[in-house]
Amino acid sequence: MNARAALPSAGYGIRCARRAESRTVAALLACAFADDPVMAWMIPDPSDRLHRIALYFELAQRQQRPRAGAVRVAATADGRLLGAALWSGPGRWKTSPLQELAALPRYARVFGARGMSRAADVQNTLHAAHPEDPHWYLPALGTDPALQGAGIGSALVREQLAHCDRLGQPAYLESGKASNVPFYERLGFRVTREIRLPDGGPALWPMWRDGKGPAQ
Repeated sequence: MNARAALPSAGYGIRCARRAESRTVAALLACAFADDPVMAWMIPDPSDRLHRIALYFELAQRQQRPRAGAVRVAATADGRLLGAALWSGPGRWKTSPLQELAALPRYARVFGARGMSRAADVQNTLHAAHPEDPHWYLPALGTDPALQGAGIGSALVREQLAHCDRLGQPAYLESGKASNVPFYERLGFRVTREIRLPDGGPALWPMWRDGKGPAQ
């Protein structure tokens, strides 16, 4: 299928996701992350990987929603979701120890016994590498696979980056795919290092973008 041909002719807009759309957002992100190396490492059984990734993104949204505007979607006027992004504002990217403890049973259902150990390795490794300077954090961005390459993902990111630039605030993310690095570089991000997960796990590439500040 031609991805651009599948783009709705009426176009779409960027808005905050509605609570009732949580499962649809999770399913969309699961499809987008189905071939993600880090997800595959944490959930090695392909037979139920898609289902487990969707459960993970339902949980991720639950953690994100107390933060205003944290779940953004590209959506048509009739409610079709084309892409989604999770954002955390400056100083709000990390959940509290109490929230982490409360979420443990749900994480166990997502990852299982073996996956929990790997998920903890991912979290601990990324937290240790996370920059301390205040910034906007993009932990997840995904587009309907049938529409990848149509500009939906870049529209979701640019919408927030315009806000970052008005306030002169930087943005940060980790790319789990080397092939996605050029996409983010075109949006002004730069790779700061390479992170290698333990025990032969895959690599991730942290990327930083300075806020440009308001136009003079």
